[in-house]
Amino acid sequence: MLSQNLKYLRKKNHISQQILADAVGMSRTSIGDYERGRTEPDISTLIEIADYFKVSLDDLLRKDFEIIRNKDFRILAITVDKEDRENIELVDTKAEAGYIESFNDPEYIKDLPKVYFPIIPEGTYRGFEIRGDSMLPMEPGSIVICSYVENMKDIKTGKTYVVVSKSGGLVYKRIRLLPEENALLLISDNDIYSPYILPLDDIAEIWQYYAHIGLSDPKQLTEQMIDERITDIQIKVKEIYKNVIS
Repeated sequence: MLSQNLKYLRKKNHISQQILADAVGMSRTSIGDYERGRTEPDISTLIEIADYFKVSLDDLLRKDFEIIRNKDFRILAITVDKEDRENIELVDTKAEAGYIESFNDPEYIKDLPKVYFPIIPEGTYRGFEIRGDSMLPMEPGSIVICSYVENMKDIKTGKTYVVVSKSGGLVYKRIRLLPEENALLLISDNDIYSPYILPLDDIAEIWQYYAHIGLSDPKQLTEQMIDERITDIQIKVKEIYKNVIS
């Protein structure tokens, strides 16, 4: 379990390979080789690594930290580049149905297109193409870059997330945690759409919004949304007036 656990502990603590290498007195490439399972450290290095992460040597070598981490969700499939940095895979609209079925299949994830986002903190990210107008003023067609949520307790009320569920598919919503109901309340920024409740046991993955890439002028999009709202109000006022005088 060493290579898998070493990578997990490093990612969990937001530590780069270089930082870990400096801490235990070796090269970054050695850490990369350990994580890929190409070489194994000697006993003194193993002890230093275990002490650094404050875990027992036995747990480092035998315990499956990946399963412990994902007690809320399934095992996460990721890919890395030549420098052993995690890729940001892109799930576009065409891939959405396939992703819901195969998001934990490493072979499927490997074939997804990759996006590059500069100056991003260490972590696990994925890109999702947003369609529909339920999250206006977020423009339909925007690419939302999200960080992986490892545990339900890390969810922050009022923040936006991509939620992958077994019944509802893939949605981008603002979230409110409902612990007494063991569920989430999913809220659209476009208040034409009503909030709805999603049970926690129906959720496969959650990704928290980090940044997005838009395709048009945000000011123009906001003005267009306001015009549409005014038109909608005018139509409703006319209907009310017609009912009153009839």
